[in-house]
Amino acid sequence: MRALRLFGDRDVRLVDMDPPPPPGPGEVRLRMLAVALNHIDVWGWRGMAFAKRELPLTVGAEAVGEIIAIGPGVTGWQVGQRAVPYGALTCGTCRYCKAGRDNLCENVKGVKGFHVDGFAQGEMNQDARLLVAVPDGVDTLDAACAGITFSTVEHMFFDNALLEPGETVLVQAAGSGIGTVAVRIAKAMGCTVIATAGDDEKCEKAKALGADHVVNYTTGRFESVARRVTGKKGVDVVFEHVGASTWAGSLLSLRMGGRLVTCGSTSGVSAETNLMMLFQRQLRIIGSFGAPISRTASGLATMAKGIRPVLDTVAPLDGFADALARLESRRVFGKIVVTL
Repeated sequence: MRALRLFGDRDVRLVDMDPPPPPGPGEVRLRMLAVALNHIDVWGWRGMAFAKRELPLTVGAEAVGEIIAIGPGVTGWQVGQRAVPYGALTCGTCRYCKAGRDNLCENVKGVKGFHVDGFAQGEMNQDARLLVAVPDGVDTLDAACAGITFSTVEHMFFDNALLEPGETVLVQAAGSGIGTVAVRIAKAMGCTVIATAGDDEKCEKAKALGADHVVNYTTGRFESVARRVTGKKGVDVVFEHVGASTWAGSLLSLRMGGRLVTCGSTSGVSAETNLMMLFQRQLRIIGSFGAPISRTASGLATMAKGIRPVLDTVAPLDGFADALARLESRRVFGKIVVTL
């Protein structure tokens, strides 16, 4: 079978490998159908793994596959069924896993495609408890965007920010994979959406997605727009994942008691925070990393209701390096999916 293997910093090669052994107890074998790209892939490609790993390493952290074999003791799954694999190797037994908060697992062994072999390979074995069924009617390429993209957005909005219908949301970098989904989900629940992007073309596309107001953050001040749109009150929620370059403005955009939820720092990991503003305005800053497996399921259910990801590019397996370079250059609007 073919697999995409990382051999060193920015050295990804398409190689031939032996298929995995028959699935063991509690496992199923998946024929991988598609892999969606994320910034975690860029980090791994650059050699930015924040834990020990051995190279070469099969890449790919978000994917969808089809079950082709079932190991001993596995129930509830059938050959031919499509499934989204959960990328974190959680223990399933710690207090957080038992409480359904698996992204806080105390004994996690890594993330597939980043610390251990990932999904960009022809076939692989996966623990059946770390699988989510794809509902009928959900497109396979869309389903490839459930494991990180949709789950991250729903975890940020609903578990962390506690977003409510009718609130006003500022979505930073609305042209990204999670940004485009955030715009669509927030609009679907009746929120007013202010979207930012790095150029006018992306702003127009964000407007077409349903954003009520758009701001090119390279030429305009989104915090001024946020204050104007809300009658100087500020927005209820900021969906933040850009980092240093937007951090101060994101905090200034919030209303009294507003919530900022962040899952990324693509423009830098360090930023100053006005602590007096933080406590005087009673702001809440919430960090969000990954999502529990339940949010993969709810993300797929959201797709089944008609809220689909925006696909920027669909590339073949041998076009992975070019697709990754496109993601790194930030020329994308939406998601890049690689087919296997």
